[in-house]
Amino acid sequence: MRPLRYFLFALVGVLAAATHFGVAVALVSMGHWPPLLANVGGYLVALIVSYQGQSRLTFAGSSPGDRRLLKFTVTSLTAFALNSAAYAALLRWTSLDYRIALALVLVSVAVATYAALSLWVFIETPARART
Repeated sequence: MRPLRYFLFALVGVLAAATHFGVAVALVSMGHWPPLLANVGGYLVALIVSYQGQSRLTFAGSSPGDRRLLKFTVTSLTAFALNSAAYAALLRWTSLDYRIALALVLVSVAVATYAALSLWVFIETPARART
């Protein structure tokens, strides 16, 4: 379908995840924040990185809108909650290795997130959808 868009989506996701991780680790190691609070700080910084990357790269042809950041944030928070719940369920009720469970959850949530971003957050105008 759109291999470049999929690649950009994954690239921005990796950059956002690295940002989340780096900020959280820095807040714990240098700022002496509690890890759970540092995780929230990392998530908030990564949210901005992800929004900027997805809106400017992955979905650059979408219609601009004032509510995109709000929709993006709702989508991101929903994905975070879904990720946490699915991962906890797999760890509790299956015998899967935690790495396999995490990989399954990450891929599944990424697919759902892409669908939500393309169908709700970054809706393309008909003229731009053909390019």
